Amino acid sequence: MDFLINFIRFSRLHTVIGTTLSILALYLLALSYSGYQDWHLPELFLTLASCLGANIYIVGLNQITDVEIDRINKPYLPLASGAFSMRMGYGLITISVLLSLGIAFYIGKYLLYTVLLSLALGTAYSLPPFRLKRFYFWAAFCIIAVRGLIVNLLLFLNFHFIINGRQNIPPAVWLLTCAIFVFSIVIAWFKDIPDMEGDRQYEIRTLSLRIGARKVFLAGNILISMVFACLVAFPFLWNFELNGIVFSVAHVLLLVLLWGANSRVDLRKKVTVQQYYQFIWLLFFMEYITFAAAGLIGVS
Repeated sequence: MDFLINFIRFSRLHTVIGTTLSILALYLLALSYSGYQDWHLPELFLTLASCLGANIYIVGLNQITDVEIDRINKPYLPLASGAFSMRMGYGLITISVLLSLGIAFYIGKYLLYTVLLSLALGTAYSLPPFRLKRFYFWAAFCIIAVRGLIVNLLLFLNFHFIINGRQNIPPAVWLLTCAIFVFSIVIAWFKDIPDMEGDRQYEIRTLSLRIGARKVFLAGNILISMVFACLVAFPFLWNFELNGIVFSVAHVLLLVLLWGANSRVDLRKKVTVQQYYQFIWLLFFMEYITFAAAGLIGVS
C-alpha cells in the first residue's frame, strides 16, 4: 500500500487524470463521427497505456532532476522525501518509456508521433544541457506544445484514422485545441506561483519571479474567463457538430465556478494557491468532459 501511494505521488495524479480524460474525450469525439458502429476498445486501451507511460516518464524525470528543489517546494514527493530511492526513480521511468514506445510503434504513426514529440520536449524540459524549465518562455512552450497542440491534434488523428479511416480534423477538435492551448498557458504560469521560494534559490527564472505572482494570477484568470465567454457564444454563431445547449450552459457554470474560486485565493498563503492550481486542473478536466458530452449527445 505504501508503494502504491508513493507511486501515485510519483506519477503526479493530476497529470495522469488530465492525460486519461483528454484521451477519452478525443476518442469519443472520433467515435461520434462513426455513428458508434465499432468501438475499437483494444486500440483505446493501448493508446491510453502508451500515453500514460510517456506521462510517467516525463514527470518522473522532472523529479529526478529537481530532487533538491522539491525538498523545498514539494517535500511530500517520494524522491524528495526518501520514500523512493533514485535507483527506483530511474527504474520506473525506464520501464515507462519502453512501454510507451513499444505500444506506439505497434499502434501506428499518429500515436508514435505523439509519444516521440512529447518525450523529446519532456526530456529537454528537465535535462541538461537544455533544461528548458529554467526559462519561463521555453518552460511554458513545452507544456503548451504537448498539452495544447500535440495531444489534441495527433491523438484525435490517431483515433479518427483507426475508427473512421480519415485523416482530417473537424472544427470541433480545432475549437477544443484552442481552448486547451489557453489552459496550458495558464497551467504553465500558475504551477510556479507556489514554488517561488525554491525556484528563487536555484535560479529557475519563472514568470512569477519576473513580474510578480499577482500579475500572473490576474492575467491567467482573465485568459480563462475570455475563453469561457467565447465558448458560451460559439454555438449561437457557428455550427460545429456538438450539442449547443449543453455546451453553452456548461461553460456558463464553469465561468461562475472560476470566479467563485479565485475570489477566495490569498496569494500570501501557499496552501490556497496550491488548492487553486489544482482547481485549474479540475476546470481543464471539465473542458474535455464538456466537449465529449456535447459530442455524445449530438447536435441540438
